[in-house]
Amino acid sequence: MEAEALGTEQLGARLRELRRRSGLSLRAVARELGISPSAVSQIERGLMRPSVSRLIAYVTAIGVPLADVFDPADVKPVAFAVRRAGEVAPILLSGGITFRRLSPSPTPDVEFFESTYPPLSISNAHGQFLKHDGYEVGTVTAGELTVEFESETVTLGPGDSVTFPCDRPHLIGNRSAEVTAVATWLIVHR
Repeated sequence: MEAEALGTEQLGARLRELRRRSGLSLRAVARELGISPSAVSQIERGLMRPSVSRLIAYVTAIGVPLADVFDPADVKPVAFAVRRAGEVAPILLSGGITFRRLSPSPTPDVEFFESTYPPLSISNAHGQFLKHDGYEVGTVTAGELTVEFESETVTLGPGDSVTFPCDRPHLIGNRSAEVTAVATWLIVHR
């Protein structure tokens, strides 16, 4: 049984906690993201659900890995861990996209997660390319995902993989009007 997706209010509260722990003000994060302080406040209060790219830009701006969004502040890496299916709530983002952490505990410099893109969903509703820290490796397990770069577009089906530096501007989406796409992602931070 899968855990229920993290609600918008819970996600917002977690982001606010991480921002405060980073020592950055709401206005500083807004400047970094290129949005208004009001928009950051709406995300943190659970009034606005961020897109994939906004979530990644947010955690990048405050200097924490995406994996930190899934755990309370006091969770530490361990030498051996088992986490059963359904024990980690996925994060529900705008467009119905979900992210679910696959690693059983925090792993320094590595993020391992699954993304689910419903039909016609895209990582950034505004169509802007995303850049972030690390090196990305992804494998599609169901449906088709399109990874768009500034100069080329790659469509991946089940079993297909892609790898690229995360600072290469990219946009990920599901162009199918009927089939949900699922992929696993490994992000290694340099």
